[in-house]
Amino acid sequence: MASLPDTESLKSEAEPPPEMSIENASHHQAERAEWVLGSPDPPSLWHDLLVSIRETLLPNNSNDDTKRSPMAQKQALCRGAASLFQGLFPTLCWGKSYCVSKFKSDLMAGLTLASLCIPQSIGYANLAKLDPQYGLYTSVVPPLVYALMGSSREIAIGPVAVVSLLLSSMIQNVQDPLTEPGAYRRLVFTATFFAGTFQALFGLLRLGFLVDFLSHAAIVGFMAGAAIIIGLQQLKGLLGISHFTTKTDAVSVLESAFRSIHHQWYPLNFVLGCSFLIFLLIARFIGRRKKKLFWFPAIAPLVSVVLSTLIVFLTNADKHGVKVVKHIKGGLNPSSAHELQFGGPHVGQSAKIGLICAVVALAEAIAVGRSFASIKGYQIDGNKEMVAMGFMNIAGSLTSCYVATGSFSRTAVNFSAGCQTVVSNIVMAMAVLLSLLLFTKLLYYTPIAILASIILSALPGLIDVNEALRIWRVDKLDFLACIGAFLGVLFGTVEIGLLAAVAISFGKIIFLSIRPGTELLGRLPRTDIFGDIRQYPMAIETPGVFLIRINSGLMCFANANYIRERIMRSVTEEDDAKRTERRKIQVVVLDMSNVMNIDTSGITALEELHKKLVSIGLEVGIANIRWPVIHKLKLANFLDRIGRERVFLSVGEAVEYSCLSSKFTGLDSC
Repeated sequence: MASLPDTESLKSEAEPPPEMSIENASHHQAERAEWVLGSPDPPSLWHDLLVSIRETLLPNNSNDDTKRSPMAQKQALCRGAASLFQGLFPTLCWGKSYCVSKFKSDLMAGLTLASLCIPQSIGYANLAKLDPQYGLYTSVVPPLVYALMGSSREIAIGPVAVVSLLLSSMIQNVQDPLTEPGAYRRLVFTATFFAGTFQALFGLLRLGFLVDFLSHAAIVGFMAGAAIIIGLQQLKGLLGISHFTTKTDAVSVLESAFRSIHHQWYPLNFVLGCSFLIFLLIARFIGRRKKKLFWFPAIAPLVSVVLSTLIVFLTNADKHGVKVVKHIKGGLNPSSAHELQFGGPHVGQSAKIGLICAVVALAEAIAVGRSFASIKGYQIDGNKEMVAMGFMNIAGSLTSCYVATGSFSRTAVNFSAGCQTVVSNIVMAMAVLLSLLLFTKLLYYTPIAILASIILSALPGLIDVNEALRIWRVDKLDFLACIGAFLGVLFGTVEIGLLAAVAISFGKIIFLSIRPGTELLGRLPRTDIFGDIRQYPMAIETPGVFLIRINSGLMCFANANYIRERIMRSVTEEDDAKRTERRKIQVVVLDMSNVMNIDTSGITALEELHKKLVSIGLEVGIANIRWPVIHKLKLANFLDRIGRERVFLSVGEAVEYSCLSSKFTGLDSC
């Protein structure tokens, strides 16, 4: 093992070049300080807003159109319009290279997708407390609209379990789906319209960061809790119970199930549902073990529906307590524009429900789309995805659909089936539409227990225990958000789970913002780099110069006083320690490389810090000041107070100047 260098040799590496004179150092420092102080003013907030709007509407249009000739401006306008249409309709880009071989792959993927989508859509409509045909309607129009406007090639659009649970759990608090099905349905369509409107606005205004308020950890916990609640609610169909609780917490659902078992459950439903659930889970296991048999778990739900329907029809099991779907209304999607309610006492509730569904649906869809896009080696634009999702749900609300989004299970099947483009969604939608026109009467005897088993078989993919354990290992605060969302959904309501996740995430941000850390810096041996002496124990401290870095992107009213007190405490504690070693701090250098912005409270805190340090006989320097920060410090005349020669480009220059300056005669040991 190589021996460590002795302390004296390390100190000698930190010394400045001996040939540099004090006069030269002062001259160089004055010149470089002028570079910092003479920088132009940064762009205004209004300018940044205009640029953002311009990039959203005309992303490829340049900013110098006014300097061009009229013909050039016209050509630029045409290019901007073409860019706008290509941004809204990505099919204009990839459609030029579409060929027969790609269509064959998309055709097979779309048909495989439809075999999974049809039974799932009926089951999810039941979960949303809507008639079965509305799940099928939702698998027709939204996928067609997304195929025109979406940028993901693999994502499969349609109803999903979590959003179906969200809608039913929140809207049934406003309208009872059993006693007032028409009013309940109208609220669902209205909430879907609001969800689509919010999603489109998020994309057009580049507000995609709002979706990030549901952190990855929160989504993991929320999905797991929602999966358990969805599974517990399937006890109604699996046991053939007619009267079941409308609450969604685990305690109420289990209590309702146990109470019903003593009075009104039918064992045949349970036997039929469990038998096919075992078949579906075995099919899922085989599909995971043997990738070439991906089609087996994809068609297993449709096979289950066909076989169970035949069994019930041939044995007349519906007359012996087996609950069946009965009549499913077929035909094309009927218009629901006249059912939207933008007045009355419930419009505010509809908007709130729509906003929550919009955020959850976007979070799931974008996560799914980006996961499979990364496998294929391309990227999707989150803002464009939001616009596409928004317009497809607006169109869906006008055609008897409820909130649709990207499904992870169906997207995985679509990917495994070899889809090439979103044409697979078109094929799937056409197959579902054909089923609506021709085959809905054949589903009369489909047992409700089979739909419950299909939903149950899809739930394990929503519970990611390994990811939860990884979050625990990496970040305990993130795990707190994860477990908060999980317990909130499981023992409260869906809204409580979401609020708990968002509140904990915000609490984490606030905690880290109002209690930022600071780093004491030292020079790393044989380099000009200054690092945290706790992270790099070999770092060499400069005698008489106290170097401290502020670890906060924003120095504002929430943390300015804390930062000031922390720096003062560090200086006094360090100075007491230096006095015992017969050395005294004479210069304090603030490294502000991490501070991206500052407000008036932050400037006031710096002024008070400067006064306190000067009052105890210390000089103050500032290094690595960011553009917006230096602009505000100049406007506040703070730099005139500390001296323009105390502004440095880097920490190294601050140390070098402090060691050479004749004003610091006590630093002979530098």
